[in-house]
Amino acid sequence: MSIHPEGPNNGVRGKQAEDYPLICTRCGSDRHLALHSIAALTPPASGSVEVGYSCRTCRNQYLHRAGVVAVAAVLNRVRSLEDVLAFGGHYIHCGQPMQKTGSELRRLYAPATTDQDLVDALDVYLTTQVLHCPCGFQMELPE
Repeated sequence: MSIHPEGPNNGVRGKQAEDYPLICTRCGSDRHLALHSIAALTPPASGSVEVGYSCRTCRNQYLHRAGVVAVAAVLNRVRSLEDVLAFGGHYIHCGQPMQKTGSELRRLYAPATTDQDLVDALDVYLTTQVLHCPCGFQMELPE
């Protein structure tokens, strides 16, 4: 799996990445794209965002500046909402914002050695927030 920070057709004279639709540069298609994140640019740019997406067929991942029209074209497809989308600090699954339903304290541990009992295990405690989608999907994120 490779990550491509540049967008499709990046570097073509006279055109910006925002002027092109989102596509996979390997298969040349937009039919199998899944959006993962949309974030405002710093500094903000009118009509442009930073978008993260991947091609389900080629497994290529992209993170680059894009026009909101190109992002909306992919986002408006029902099949692009099968995964979780991070958008403006919210998480969306099945096209609906996920709701926080609680917090959990999780213990992560790993033995310092395999020759001894777990008495000497290294413990890390992590507080997570539990998010639910109306369809029943659930995930936990660090708080």
